[in-house]
Amino acid sequence: MSKSFFKRCIPAPLLSLALMALWLLLNHSLSLGQCLLALLVGLLAPLLTASLRPTPISFKKPGVAWHLFWRVGLDVLSWNWRVLRGTLARSKSLPQGGFVTVPLELRDPNGLAALAVIMCVIPGTIWSELSLDRSALLVHIFELGDGDGAAQAEIDLIKMRYERPLMEIFE
Repeated sequence: MSKSFFKRCIPAPLLSLALMALWLLLNHSLSLGQCLLALLVGLLAPLLTASLRPTPISFKKPGVAWHLFWRVGLDVLSWNWRVLRGTLARSKSLPQGGFVTVPLELRDPNGLAALAVIMCVIPGTIWSELSLDRSALLVHIFELGDGDGAAQAEIDLIKMRYERPLMEIFE
């Protein structure tokens, strides 16, 4: 059996194994029928969804990825606190949200997908729109503050904390 034949039949072996394990776990059964269904799901789902996956990943600098993972985790905790404070605030000190346009240097589709996940996971930020040429990102910030200085500070934060590490990892 050639390597290309194997790659065509099982384009994402780890995804296939994960789907098979998940199927068996959710069905609480290791019967022959469930094992065959798990095999069928594990083999067919990656084949049928291959066109939905972005370009192959060239993952560089795992240390940077590990640091980014922890940075996002800490930001999630920090922003949870900020959003909680904002939602419990009295009417005169309510947070002022707004949109910022972040100019992007990141072009890799996998990096952009990771940035989308990060922006949606962090409370108080929402990835709203990506320009057609992928050069700018519209983000809504829950607690933006007043003036252009606050908007620029948020843009710089997104670029420094998330975009630059993603560029190191994926480009």
